[in-house]
Amino acid sequence: MFEALLEEVVASTEGARASLVMDFDGISLASYVREDASPDIKTVGIELTVLLRAAKQAVSMLEVGSVEEVVLVAAHLTALVRIVNENYFVAIALAPGGNLGRARYLMRTRVSELMSELS
Repeated sequence: MFEALLEEVVASTEGARASLVMDFDGISLASYVREDASPDIKTVGIELTVLLRAAKQAVSMLEVGSVEEVVLVAAHLTALVRIVNENYFVAIALAPGGNLGRARYLMRTRVSELMSELS
C-alpha cells in the first residue's frame, strides 16, 4: 500500500525524485525512488529526523500547536515533510525547480490514507 502511494506522489509531481514513510527514530517503512535519484532518500529521511525533532520541540516551547509540514530548500534538493501522526512522517525529495505546490497538495490530500494504514 505505502509503495503505491509513494510512487503515485512522485510520478505525479514534476521534478520529484523519491519519497518515503519513516518513523521518528529513522526507520523507513517504505520508499519509492526514481532510477536517477540522488542522494539516497533513506539517508535524507534519517537526517530530517533531527530537524523534525528540533521543530517539534520549538513549537512545543512556543505553545503554537503541532508541526504539520516542514520544507527544507538546499541548492541541489528540496525536501518536503508532512507529519502523519506522532510516530511517522512522509517526505518527498524534489530537484531544484520541482513542483513544490503539487507535492504539497498531493501529500496533504494523501496523508489520511497513510494515517488509516498506520493506525
